Amino acid sequence: MLTRKEVIVTLAESITVDLPMTIEEQIVLETGSPIVWFTFPGAWHDIGSFHRADGTFTGFYANVITPVKIEENTWHTTDLYLDLWLSPSGDARLLDEDEFEEAVAQGCIDQPTAHRAREEAENLLDGARQGEWPPPIVKEWTLAQAQENTFV
Repeated sequence: MLTRKEVIVTLAESITVDLPMTIEEQIVLETGSPIVWFTFPGAWHDIGSFHRADGTFTGFYANVITPVKIEENTWHTTDLYLDLWLSPSGDARLLDEDEFEEAVAQGCIDQPTAHRAREEAENLLDGARQGEWPPPIVKEWTLAQAQENTFV
């Protein structure tokens, strides 16, 4: 894990999944895939740089979450179901809206938090479509740099 004031970078070297994750009929994550995660203190999302098991970059994935609180070595946050996908070609799409709406309907997410989550997701989507998201540090960081544990 590397930490700067504005970002914490972690590397999941090889994840295990029951089934490959596909978006638009493309496998974007599979068992053995590495993910470089970017956590921004105070932000309502984190960002994963996704790769296939062979290291091929597949895109950027954002989880809409409550801001991470770190107490000693324990991280606290809540996943708010909405996710954003940005393909290498620049196509952006919002994911899991049905899960989000179900969680809201069942009272798992209160209305103020739901409103803030929706606002965050729309801001990310707009930023991606305008070429302003993800931030430069995420775009510039490579899997090799994360594996070497070095900042850009």
